[in-house]
Amino acid sequence: MSDQPRRPRKPGKPYRRPEKDPVRLLAFEALRAVDERDAYANLVLPPLLRTAREGGDFDARDAALATELVYGTLRRQGTYDAVVAACVDRPLREVDPPVLDVLGLGAHQLLGTRIPTHAAVSASVELARVVLGDGRAKFVNAVLRKVAQHDLDGWLERVAPPYDEDPEDHLAVVHSHPRWVVSALWDSLGGGRAGIEELLRADNERPEVTLVARPGRATTGELLDEEAALPGRWSPYAVRLSEGGEPGVIPAVADGRAGVQDEGSQLVALALANAPLDGPDRLWLDGCAGPGGKAALLAALAAERGAALLASEKQPHRAKLVAKALAGNPGPYQVVAADGTRPPWRAGTFDRVLVDVPCTGLGALRRRPEARWRRRPGDLEGFAPLQRGLLRTALESVRVGGVVGYATCSPHLAETRAVVADLLKQFPDVELLDARPLLPGVPELGEGPDVQLWPHVHGTDAMYLALIRRTG
Repeated sequence: MSDQPRRPRKPGKPYRRPEKDPVRLLAFEALRAVDERDAYANLVLPPLLRTAREGGDFDARDAALATELVYGTLRRQGTYDAVVAACVDRPLREVDPPVLDVLGLGAHQLLGTRIPTHAAVSASVELARVVLGDGRAKFVNAVLRKVAQHDLDGWLERVAPPYDEDPEDHLAVVHSHPRWVVSALWDSLGGGRAGIEELLRADNERPEVTLVARPGRATTGELLDEEAALPGRWSPYAVRLSEGGEPGVIPAVADGRAGVQDEGSQLVALALANAPLDGPDRLWLDGCAGPGGKAALLAALAAERGAALLASEKQPHRAKLVAKALAGNPGPYQVVAADGTRPPWRAGTFDRVLVDVPCTGLGALRRRPEARWRRRPGDLEGFAPLQRGLLRTALESVRVGGVVGYATCSPHLAETRAVVADLLKQFPDVELLDARPLLPGVPELGEGPDVQLWPHVHGTDAMYLALIRRTG
């Protein structure tokens, strides 16, 4: 040991324990679940909020702020990453993910909300002290003070390349989408700059909660009695909750007579149900039924006509969700756990078949903003064989004169028209129907015969639908 005497500790302020902010702690916990477990925020956040409310820590304003922090941070993650990258002296990949989550939450408060600058920085630093420790909290403080030097427009001028030099990269940074997604959406949409900017902007808006009154079980009038409820724009069974809220507490939703279902999803089911047939109309199939929204609407519509629905879902746990959604349907139905590419039913059995195939989900980025950061261009190759296999089985499963609906919640051309075109080549005895007249009152449906819905045009998810009749 050294013989030198120890230097006395310099007097200073006593250590102060960090203050726990339950709202920001919950938001951080949700973001970590999304990052670590590949969870979806719309599945993670509700139980966290429910637990917080039951513990007496949260009121409605707290829940609203936590929700805004989580979804706002996820939607604008690409933009905020570009801003933070300009404020640190190392590549973002070298910054620990929990630190990036705290920085993202702080950046959103500074650049995307009306929270005062000093409050946004101090609250974020306190959160960092709680979840990261004092050392990394100093790093967070230094970075966020740099972020606070400009507003969002000022930062975009600094971090986004000029539109004239690189339009796709400019839009990717400004509207917080991966570049390849911007490119794919632009190809599918067509047109100039205005349309794609409106679409990307719509992807970053909070969507309304839309309910469906299942025919014969609930009415839109019953649902319109709810606070801030408005009629749907296009579906006769739709009701919009303009201020969000908790649909699960609505009696008709709680007992399954109504459900939460995007209006675009409702329109797809209605179009198939109303497509003209040659011959009888007794047996319908939903070949990709999980989690059960379209199946429940189809089953109710089938019941009104004396028809029956078979709902098939490959994953057993999702098949259970379908069974729950269909419970109480007034007409006959059956739910089976089966692989739609190797079906247990005979060919030519059904009058109407719907296959809403697994896809990249690029049409629902409003509801699942984290999906844009998880998906990769290579995912398209993984989905392609399954999409074609499911449509092939659907065309084999429908009888002559019957109709198949091919649907996706993605507007990507590789998942929509390319799939349909390939299968039309393999099945010469089919014809495309014009789906547009089966969406009455819905504007701007394009040249047809298929239909592509858009968030910025129709206020729905970007659902695609092609209707195909078996002719021989």
